[in-house]
Amino acid sequence: MHTTHLSDWTHDHVFDEGSHAAERGTLVVMWITAITMVMEITAGWWFNSMALLADGWHMSSHALAIGLTAFAYAAARRYARDPRFAFGTWKIEVLAGFASAIFLLGIAVLMVVGSVERILSPQEIHYQEAMVVAGLGLAVNIVCAFILGHSHEHPHGGHGDHHHAHEHHHDLNLKSAYIHVIADAATSVLAIVALAGGWIYGWSWLDPLIGIAGAILVAVWAKNLIIETGKVLLDREMDHPVVDEIREVVESGAGEGDTRITDLHVWRVGKGTYSCAVSVVTHDTLLTPERIRKMLSIHEEIAHATIEIHQCTERRE
Repeated sequence: MHTTHLSDWTHDHVFDEGSHAAERGTLVVMWITAITMVMEITAGWWFNSMALLADGWHMSSHALAIGLTAFAYAAARRYARDPRFAFGTWKIEVLAGFASAIFLLGIAVLMVVGSVERILSPQEIHYQEAMVVAGLGLAVNIVCAFILGHSHEHPHGGHGDHHHAHEHHHDLNLKSAYIHVIADAATSVLAIVALAGGWIYGWSWLDPLIGIAGAILVAVWAKNLIIETGKVLLDREMDHPVVDEIREVVESGAGEGDTRITDLHVWRVGKGTYSCAVSVVTHDTLLTPERIRKMLSIHEEIAHATIEIHQCTERRE
């Protein structure tokens, strides 16, 4: 029995190292957003502005989502080397994005209900005061977007010609927080437009109408985030370009016509890293799993590979 030097055949399961810059940035933005949220909800209630209330409640969803983002970074980092996580802890970050998207759908429904109530039962709005608060909220969103936009950490080194600019090679957790801020900035702009229209032209109906438009914006964003994070959580990656790259490398590199993939599973274990389980049938009696791993090594995004080889005993025609 082998009792020593097993490290030559083992490796850790940390497939994504996270981002300290993103974690720090999201913590700062979370506190800024939370303070602004309280201010906008209070002002919207005091000045009877549904658009401002919608912006404030929308911002509350952002405060929660960005808080989840920061928590996910911390949890993923803390448990990164916990052997109970077979393929690392990166999906904690993705799960946080999925949860915030579900919460956003609920907020969108509340925004619509509140706006409809204001249409059926109009109330006086203090337009000038509400516009000042909405403008301040927009300024805060711009600052937060700037902070998050500079929170990216680019990986060192390159992947050569084989590392294509695949669409999924971004930080979904940071993207979740960033889009929250951008969406909230758009809602602030809509609130300002609604308040200006009511103040200048007397269009009091515009305020709740813009509230509904903001709710639709939130719902659309939530739907897109659910789809994107859901793909990762459900391991729906078999249409990704890296799958074709694996097939090409194995079937052509191991002797064209001699080796065929009979079963292939690919899933993401990090922002830009993948794991695969591949089963091949071959006439090449010298083909080994180590040889296939060496061929796959030209694609640095393939961080882990489990390989099964079946020797075909039928005579080739």
